[in-house]
Amino acid sequence: MIPDGQSPQFGAPVPDWRQPPAPAGAPLSGHYVTLEALDPAAHATDLFRAFHSADAVWDYLPYGPFPDFGGYQNWLRETVAHSGHLFYAIRNEATGNWEGVASYLRIDPANGSIEVGNINYSPALQRTRAATEAMYLLMKWAFENGYRRYEWKCNALNLPSRRAAQRLGFSYEGVFRQATIVKGCNRDTAWFAAIDSEWPRLEQAFQAWLSPDNFDGAGRQITDLGTLTRPVRVSSDPALVG
Repeated sequence: MIPDGQSPQFGAPVPDWRQPPAPAGAPLSGHYVTLEALDPAAHATDLFRAFHSADAVWDYLPYGPFPDFGGYQNWLRETVAHSGHLFYAIRNEATGNWEGVASYLRIDPANGSIEVGNINYSPALQRTRAATEAMYLLMKWAFENGYRRYEWKCNALNLPSRRAAQRLGFSYEGVFRQATIVKGCNRDTAWFAAIDSEWPRLEQAFQAWLSPDNFDGAGRQITDLGTLTRPVRVSSDPALVG
């Protein structure tokens, strides 16, 4: 035990730590998007249709593409049944369609750490307010339920994912070299994270960006999210500009 008034030698104390709950898959709803725990029976048809003929969305994922519906549905069934993660289907409220997937993984309530990953947005969902709001809602749930650390990881060659992480307010933490082998190829993994003390300012940035006042009559953003989150990030990705 560290005596009162004495500087900790091995890290700052975490007083009154309470382990957060594991996510149970409750729906998450915003203005532009709804997330539901992925149910192959309810979501597979829409999702396969959204991803069909868009093979590039699978490039940096360790699975896919799926040439036929049966293969995709079977993969969803096997994936949802695995207890190591929690997948969500994402509905774009502007279209009413299920157009994307994301998950919690590396769920570690004992240490208050959780990762967002398996993010796969169909072309219809990409670059929309719904796409950003989905990431906001997942981050919001984690921090509001007591998690201390929220992680994002991606193939180091996946520059769009690295840009997305930085835009969303994740701080760059480095690259793990030769971390895994994916689809027969080496993967170096870039690590990013946000922590609970940063969340209040990140939430303000998300709310400012998502506000209707931040978009003109043609739906174009006035202030980009990366500008709003930049003051919160403690480190920037050297592979990116800005």
